[in-house]
This record gives sequence, structure tokens and C-alpha cells, in this order.
Amino acid sequence: MALAPAQRASPWSPTARPNIRRRLASMAYESLLLIGVLSATFMLPYLLLGMIWQITAPGWVELLHLILTLAVYFCWLWCHGGQTLAMQTWRLHLVSCTGGVAVSLPQALLRFALSWFSLLFFGAGIIWAIFDRDRQFLHDRLAGTCIVFKTLPQTPGRPKTGTA
Repeated sequence: MALAPAQRASPWSPTARPNIRRRLASMAYESLLLIGVLSATFMLPYLLLGMIWQITAPGWVELLHLILTLAVYFCWLWCHGGQTLAMQTWRLHLVSCTGGVAVSLPQALLRFALSWFSLLFFGAGIIWAIFDRDRQFLHDRLAGTCIVFKTLPQTPGRPKTGTA
């Protein structure tokens, strides 16, 4: 018996979405990986400025540089492949909820901006996922993005992996 279109599992259906624990683990791992990214793109230039020319940038310049560095890192990776390194490790993939296509740059920028509010307001946007019907974070819901499992191609002899 064939399944109705609404019953078929698609890459962006709720059945293919990872649970909250997996997404939180990915976020925790991402924060560790960001130490290296920020060391190379943020701390190193300012250390060299201070050591060579004995100058320091104003605080607002450093904050702007930090936000721009993070925005470029996340938005580039979300738009070009849908995954950061932590998302690759946890087999997570970011797609647009409308059709499961790649995330557009405006969607990525909106998701990036909204995720700050989700985190800075005591994690309210993250806690939102407990009450959301699709278990989406608030910034994903508002940006029209979904986190789904990255499906691995099936090869003969390899058992199908479950979704944890």
C-alpha cells in the first residue's frame, strides 16, 4: 500500500528532525570550535596590533569585528552546504522549511540575528522548542528554517542508521 504524500518522510518532515538534546549537544560543540575560529580571526590580529604598533582598537570596533566574524562564519556555512563543522559531526543540516531547499542569505542573516535574542534572553528561544509543535527553536521558526538529519547515502551491506 502506497503512502499518501503527507505521510511520506521527507528531509524536512517532523519525523526527520533531530531531538532537542542532539541540537543542544551540537550547539555546545560549536561553542568549543568557535574558540579556534575566534582565536585566528579575532585575537590574533589584536595581539599583533598591540605588540607591533602598541595600539588597541576601541571597544565598539572589537565588538563589531566579533559580530561580523561570527556572522560571516555562520551565514557562509549555512548558505554553502547547510552545515557548520559541529552540525556535520552531529549529522544535522539546515534547510528552508519551504520545500527543504538550501537556506538563502537573507534567511541565514535573519536566523543569525534572531539566534542572539534566543540565547541572550536566558535561552527563551531555546526553551521555546519544548512547547513548539515541531520542536523548533524560536529563531528557526521565525526565520523559516529547519534543522533536519543529514541523510547518508545507502550502500549495499551497510545497515540503515536510526534517528536519535
